[in-house]
Amino acid sequence: MAYKPLSQLIDGIDLLSRHGNADPVIKQVAYDSRKVTRGTLFVAIPGEHVDGHTFIGEAVKRGAAAVLYSDPAVDVSKAPVALQVAESRPALSHIAAAYYGNPSHRLQVVGVTGTDGKSSTVYFIHQLLEAVGAASGFVSTVAMNTSGKTGKNDLRQSTPEAPEIQAALAEMLASGKSYAVLEATSHGLSERTSRLANVRFQMGVFTNLSHEHLEFHGSMEQYRSDKGNLFRALSETPGGTAILNADDEASRYFSQISPVPCAYYSTAGAPEAELRVEKSRSDMRGSSFSLIDRKSKSTHLVRLPLVGAFNIDNALAAVLCVSRLLDMPVPELIPYLEKLEPVTGRMTSIPTDGSFHLIVDYAHTPGSFATVLPMIKQYTKGRLIVVFGSAGERDRAKRPVQGELAARYADIVILTDEDPRGEDSDVIIAEIAAGCRIARPNWKEGSEILRIVNRRAAIETAVELAEKNDTVLLLGKGHEASIIYATGPKPWNEIEIAEKLSQSRAALV
Repeated sequence: MAYKPLSQLIDGIDLLSRHGNADPVIKQVAYDSRKVTRGTLFVAIPGEHVDGHTFIGEAVKRGAAAVLYSDPAVDVSKAPVALQVAESRPALSHIAAAYYGNPSHRLQVVGVTGTDGKSSTVYFIHQLLEAVGAASGFVSTVAMNTSGKTGKNDLRQSTPEAPEIQAALAEMLASGKSYAVLEATSHGLSERTSRLANVRFQMGVFTNLSHEHLEFHGSMEQYRSDKGNLFRALSETPGGTAILNADDEASRYFSQISPVPCAYYSTAGAPEAELRVEKSRSDMRGSSFSLIDRKSKSTHLVRLPLVGAFNIDNALAAVLCVSRLLDMPVPELIPYLEKLEPVTGRMTSIPTDGSFHLIVDYAHTPGSFATVLPMIKQYTKGRLIVVFGSAGERDRAKRPVQGELAARYADIVILTDEDPRGEDSDVIIAEIAAGCRIARPNWKEGSEILRIVNRRAAIETAVELAEKNDTVLLLGKGHEASIIYATGPKPWNEIEIAEKLSQSRAALV
């Protein structure tokens, strides 16, 4: 990739002040001072815990050719070039897109937003595109594929910062991709982060909306509005389309703010839906249903090899998206629906001695709890034992709701760490337990409610408690490769640990 002069990168950005008149060639754009080398443009952004402005001096020592900042109080006198803006995050987004040559302008980009189901829907869209020969890349919470090989997303951000997003899109373009599918989170879409502000979207897909991330957005109205930025942005692209879930009331709002045509899908028989489902059945092996395609006036029996009725919604969103994106009749895509593969850590079944079921799932919101728990309870002949926690320094209001939902469907609840961060684990668990007692006031500590802070010990206890026909359901971590404590992240692999504990139990039988 050709390096670019600073003047080209900042063209169109309103500068409040400038120190230094040089126009250096920029070899890298960075917001982390540890990654700065000679020729870097360092952009100081305010972070959740650390303010990048405090590292301007370090960036200059490392060879930064220029610094962009927003805090007027910082000392930039030693920077070769210093550029002050009102807000550095929107500027970073603009600069990153310019540095990588605005790759989204030469790709057809799909953004998938919603509270739950985003990663699965992204992956399903990617699989369907690839199945019909449409070269695509994707970025999701779980994984990413930018050059033909799918690997883990180790960033622990569903929507990475703007430079990583633009770099991923540029790599997709360089490797011959024509389509890109991005998980578009409310954080990434928010004007406060501007991570996706300079991505040109061809299509926006909405899954569902429920209580989440209010510690960041402040209210459900703002949460919804930030997600709506995806649909507002579609006006920039000719032929843009919004794919909406007709069964979720938030779709009415998105349809009102969307400047482009909307297409709907439904599993509840919504009359306005282009695709809808009837006669659905789900079990531990997958789902089957009748798919009614209004456009072709046809009905098709579909067998989906994915556990969970919610995956029917995700698959519908994916097939409608690809049909519209490629102008391909839905019936031509149905054979590929039946070959979809699940996302790692989403309803992942762990081998056991055969006497009980052991499942790992990423469900960590009230909405996903309300979907997953009754479904697994329905499939379980014995007791349902649920292991989960709730994230520290995140939306506290959801904790008792999670507890109430878990207690409503489970026979035993084991409360443990998820990502406590700087919060006291016992306090988090107590707030969840309070919700459990709303649903089950007669439950006893040490019997139906267990508090085991150490997550491995909690899972081990659940596996030991399991009897014939029971189901042990591990919620909240799924694919994630770490648990975040006050001291930082520690490696974690829920699937691997569950497999080892299951094997240990089997060896004792």
